[in-house]
Amino acid sequence: MEKKKRIEVVIPCYNEEECIPLIYQSIHEVAKKLPEYQVSILYVDDGSGDASFAKIKEVSERADENEVHYISFARNFGKEAAIYAGLKNSTADYIALMDADLQHPPELLLEMVKGIEEGYECCGARRVNRNGEPPIRSAFSRLFYSMATKMTSTKMEQGTTDYRLMSRKFVDAVLAIGEKNRFTKGIFAWVGFDTKWIEYENVERAAGNTKWSFSGLLRYAVNGFMSFATAPLRGAIYLGFIVMIVALVYGIYIALNMLISGGVKSGYSSIMFAILFIGSIIILLLGIIGEYLARIYMEVKNRPIYIAKAEKLDENTEMKD
Repeated sequence: MEKKKRIEVVIPCYNEEECIPLIYQSIHEVAKKLPEYQVSILYVDDGSGDASFAKIKEVSERADENEVHYISFARNFGKEAAIYAGLKNSTADYIALMDADLQHPPELLLEMVKGIEEGYECCGARRVNRNGEPPIRSAFSRLFYSMATKMTSTKMEQGTTDYRLMSRKFVDAVLAIGEKNRFTKGIFAWVGFDTKWIEYENVERAAGNTKWSFSGLLRYAVNGFMSFATAPLRGAIYLGFIVMIVALVYGIYIALNMLISGGVKSGYSSIMFAILFIGSIIILLLGIIGEYLARIYMEVKNRPIYIAKAEKLDENTEMKD
């Protein structure tokens, strides 16, 4: 009898105690419609402060053998670390990435599997709208993707999500990028490969509240932008040229004014404006350079992306607490 190919669904979790049993049940039902595959779940608990880890262990204990695996972090390392840990520790033939709140409809896995069987290395989900989302958040999201595409060499499609099914070849390519400050959406786009997009309507959370604040999303966007864009550093050169040209034009104006009027005005206001203008530009540029230096500093430290306090990865791995 031919051995079934394995699909593992990686689910990063942070304070999602209400959603954990719901997402398990939904995936369990979808798995029944994929009899030719062995479907399992890998929960990655990102240092939750609620009962998420207890719920994960509870689900694991009542699930079928080798159906539910998990990793629990020693503290909150962030979603990017959770995604990396899930991809790194899964040995399945195909790996899916899905949020725990059921905003990524598990039923789409059926279409994703068809896409993989057609020969695609990756099959991803793309939202066609943002119904139920604050307008300002939607506007900033569209602005981010537009700027990221124009100012980097990586094309990131509007509406794309982390939700996708990937081949082992695709995941290995993603893991080969060993940087510590990770922006997975950008990495997914950067590695290339043929990707089939499946469009879907935005779905509300099944339970609980979002853990993303506007400031958190803004920091996430800035980190993602700086992970792939060198445009700010290159823009500093262009800005320097612009300021130099403005200074030369102003200098010529002063010289001509002296020749025509035969005198020199004190120009206190204009001098103060020039000092403050140039000073603010210098501080801005130092801030941009500082951000890039901070990322270099963190990379050089070579700290681990995450630290696990407990894990259950497959039937041959003992649970460690």
